[in-house]
Amino acid sequence: MPVLPLPEAGALLRPFAPADAPSLALHANDHGIWLNLRDRFPHPYSVADAEAYIAMVNSEEGQRDLHLCIDVAGEAVGSISLLFKHDVNRRSAEIGYWLGRTHWGRGIATAAVRVLADHGFTHHDLARIYAVVFAHNATSGRVLEKAGFTLEARLRQAVTKDGQTMDGLLYALVR
Repeated sequence: MPVLPLPEAGALLRPFAPADAPSLALHANDHGIWLNLRDRFPHPYSVADAEAYIAMVNSEEGQRDLHLCIDVAGEAVGSISLLFKHDVNRRSAEIGYWLGRTHWGRGIATAAVRVLADHGFTHHDLARIYAVVFAHNATSGRVLEKAGFTLEARLRQAVTKDGQTMDGLLYALVR
């Protein structure tokens, strides 16, 4: 698993360790973060949830994809992943990320997306990395655009979260 510095953001991407669970739970237990993620991301988010996630990403199953901790000053403050696709989509990967609210607005998410996408293209046979952002999450769209991604499509009524069905915005970066 790589360690990828984000020097302009004062952070780094690294593998998760069991000791990260309390910090991860502290930053992940935020309703505003949960509203912008898939339903498999629990809320409330407990230390037990963090321990289970860390165990999964460090397991054989989790190693099929690339899951990294967003680390600021030795503290786990978020997560970023490349989920590799299969079959006819085998040269594509989906990128997903979240960052604790206390670290928003510092360029960390943009730097993390940029560095992980570059790593994905350099070390894997990828032609495309994409993300689907909930239409109400303009901040995440800006993160992707600043990292070089292009808005390709509006997926009408494609996402249901917290009882509301909304559009998804498909962003992609092509090698």
